[in-house]
Amino acid sequence: EQLSVKKLRVVLFALCSSTEQAARHFRNPPRRIRRWLRRFQAFHDDRQEPPEGKYLSLEAEEKLAEWVLTQREQQLPVNEETLFQKATKIGRALEGGFKISYEWAVRFMLRHHLSTHTRRGVANPLPKEIQGNAGAFIEFVQRQIHRQRLAPAMIGAVDEISLFLDVEVLGSEERKENALQTVGNGEPWCELVLTVLADGNVLPALVISKGQHPSPATIPESILLESNENGYGDDEIMELWAARVWRKHTECRGGSSKGMLVLDCHRTHLSEEVLAVLSSAGTLPAVIPAGCSSKTQPLDVCIKRSLKNFLQKKWKERAKELTDSDSSALLQLLLGWLGEALEILGDCPELIRKSFLLASVLPAGDSASPRRNGDEQEELIAAMEERLEIAKSRESSPGSPENDGDAEADPEILHRLFEGESEAESFYGFEEADLELMEI
Repeated sequence: EQLSVKKLRVVLFALCSSTEQAARHFRNPPRRIRRWLRRFQAFHDDRQEPPEGKYLSLEAEEKLAEWVLTQREQQLPVNEETLFQKATKIGRALEGGFKISYEWAVRFMLRHHLSTHTRRGVANPLPKEIQGNAGAFIEFVQRQIHRQRLAPAMIGAVDEISLFLDVEVLGSEERKENALQTVGNGEPWCELVLTVLADGNVLPALVISKGQHPSPATIPESILLESNENGYGDDEIMELWAARVWRKHTECRGGSSKGMLVLDCHRTHLSEEVLAVLSSAGTLPAVIPAGCSSKTQPLDVCIKRSLKNFLQKKWKERAKELTDSDSSALLQLLLGWLGEALEILGDCPELIRKSFLLASVLPAGDSASPRRNGDEQEELIAAMEERLEIAKSRESSPGSPENDGDAEADPEILHRLFEGESEAESFYGFEEADLELMEI
C-alpha cells in the first residue's frame, strides 16, 4: 500500500533532517516513521520509473543532488520548502513542465543517497560531475603526499561547525531542547574550528563567540577562545586559526617540514593572510571540490557528526534549566562540553587515523571495495559514538541494524558510478609540475 501524502511528508522531513526531529515535529514515534520509510521502499522496489517529462530527468536530478550536498556542507537548511523551491527552479527549464510531489521528493532523496541518516557516505556514489571531481582531488592529494614525503603529523584536516541559538525557542518552556541547532541561515551563536592530524592527534579547537562576555571561569586547555562584540568574518576566523593553531603546530615541529591541509571550498575563504601563513609554514592547501566533503573530508567521515550529536545530547540534558539571560553561563557550559569531547577524541588516535584512510586522503595499503569502506565507516561511527556515550541515549528499533533509522535502499540496486574531471591550484613552495591537474 502506498503511503498517504501526510505520511510521505513526515518521511521527507526525516530524510532531510532526522527521524528524531520528525518525531518531535509531527508528534509521531520514531519507530513508526522508520516503518513508513521501509514500507515506501518495499512498495517502490519493483515499480518502474515515472513517465518521461513528468518528473526531473536524471541529469536535472543530479544538479539538484549537487545542490543538496553543497547546502549541507555549509550547514544551510535542506527541508521541504528549500528542496521544492530549488526543484521547481530547475524544473522550469524543462519542456513540458515538472510535476512536484512528496512521493517524487522521497524517491529523489533515497535514489541519490541523501538521507542524513546514512553512515556510509564514503561508499555512496556522488552525482556525475562531482564524482569525477572527488576522484581527481584524491589522486592529487595522494600524489602530493607520496612525492613530497609528507609526514602524517603534517597532514591536517580543518573545518568549522556553526552553532545556532534560537533565543525565542530558548525562552519557551516546552521547546528549550530545540534551541541549539547545527543548521541555520542566520548569524551563528558560536563557531568551532576543528583540526585533526593524520597521525591521530587533535590540535586545539578555536571557539569564536559573538558578543562581549566576562571571561569564563575555566577554559579547557584544548580550547582557544576568541570573543568579539560584532563577531568575525569567515576570512578573519581562518586568519585567527592560521595564526593561533596551525602556525604554532608547525613551529613545534621545527618549522622546516612541508605539510598539507585539507579544507573545503565554502566557508574557509583563503585570504592573502591565511595563504601567507600556510606558505611560510610550507603547507599546501588541498581544497575539496564543492559537494565532495562526504567522501574526502576526514572530519566528515565520523568526527563532526559525532561531535554535533554529543553537544546536542548535552544540551538536551540541561535544556530545562537554561535561560537566555546569562549568555556567559551558556558559553561556559559549551566550553566544558567541548573540552570533554576533545579529551575523548584525543584518546582515539586510531579512529582519527582511520578517518583519513576512509576519506582516501592517506593511501590505503590495499584497495577495498566501496561496500567494504561503507561497512568500515559504519563501524567507525559506532565506535566513536560509544566513546562519546551517544548511542545510550538513542532509541533502537527492534529487528533493525540501524540505531537512528538509517534505512536506505539496497546499494546494489541504486548504485550509479560515474567519471568526471576536476582541478587543483598551484601553490608557493611546490613545483608547478607536481600540482598539474585537469581543469573542470
